Amino acid sequence: MLTDPLFLAVAAIAVILLGLAKGGFAGVGTLSTPLLALVVAPGDAAGILLPILLVSDAISVWSYRKSWDARNLKVMMPAAAVGIAAGWWLAAYFTPAYVRISIGLIAIAFGLFNLVGLAGRRKVAKPSAVKGAFWASIAGFTSFVSHAGGPPFQIHLLPQRLPHEVFVGTSTIYFAWTNVLKVVPYGLLGQLSAKNITVSLAFLPLSVAATFVGLWLIRRTPHERFYKIVYVLMILVGVVLLREGWIGIFGAAGAH
Repeated sequence: MLTDPLFLAVAAIAVILLGLAKGGFAGVGTLSTPLLALVVAPGDAAGILLPILLVSDAISVWSYRKSWDARNLKVMMPAAAVGIAAGWWLAAYFTPAYVRISIGLIAIAFGLFNLVGLAGRRKVAKPSAVKGAFWASIAGFTSFVSHAGGPPFQIHLLPQRLPHEVFVGTSTIYFAWTNVLKVVPYGLLGQLSAKNITVSLAFLPLSVAATFVGLWLIRRTPHERFYKIVYVLMILVGVVLLREGWIGIFGAAGAH
């Protein structure tokens, strides 16, 4: 992989987006796994990104250690473990084609959700333990499948209109927790192979640099236009993944 120019280019973009997301540009990192899944198997894409996520999480948790919402986390962190357990249990039933379709649907749904501004038009909502547990478990599941827990997490948290840094800090702690929970299942599923970890280590400095850039930019940059570009790209990548998954399923079926 490290000798393939196309892989290197796509992986660099995915890692930079991941770092920016961990620095505070919540949402843009959701594009990382779909992008990487265009050039490697989806399971390998998730496995390569997990060690990078763990290091970036450590930086982000420290940076936002004073800005988080305890009420939400008390409900959502245990529920995340349920969603990850469900993803692990169902992993044996997911072929690469089905995973690509799942990631593609998540990417398209998340991109459309943000582009049409549904979150911004909602009234301020009070935290609900039942809703929090539900969306946190869904976020845990989608995070396990493709590091794409952002959409369901934001569906629950955005309507609460928390202060920006509190929102980012709460998100940072929640996803740091989910990423730690994924280490053992990913290892047992073979996604943390020596080859994948070698790639992770090669891109780790780039991710750390992007995380610090994100931390610096989040307090200085109006980023609405940047988000819109990313959401459009996310929808396009989702469409490509859906197409590849469709071909993988029905193309293979037609060959028999």
